[in-house]
Amino acid sequence: MTDRVADQVTVPDVVGLPFHVGRDIASAAGVTLANPDPDGPPIGALTWPGLFYITSQRPDAGTVLYRWDSVAVDIVEHGTAESNALRDSSEPPPHDVAHARPDREVFVDFTEHPDGA
Repeated sequence: MTDRVADQVTVPDVVGLPFHVGRDIASAAGVTLANPDPDGPPIGALTWPGLFYITSQRPDAGTVLYRWDSVAVDIVEHGTAESNALRDSSEPPPHDVAHARPDREVFVDFTEHPDGA
């Protein structure tokens, strides 16, 4: 008999990823993504063809499951999310100065050859 503890894996975080990327990450972690409706079609049939994103998962990332247990995911087709969705945070959005920008600009002069030729 195999050791059941050795067959346990940790659920990865796949929320926000394109379905095909999340599916590969889940498979590498030892779990499979599934339709939350057990009577519905397989999740692969719902996501083909097209580009779909994972919007939620159950159980949450970090949960320990047995190898090849299912992680139910909700998906949305690219371009169909509501543009007027409310933010979850009550904090104001960051100011422009909070965004990433280079410390200094770097310019490369291609007019001169490094050895002076």
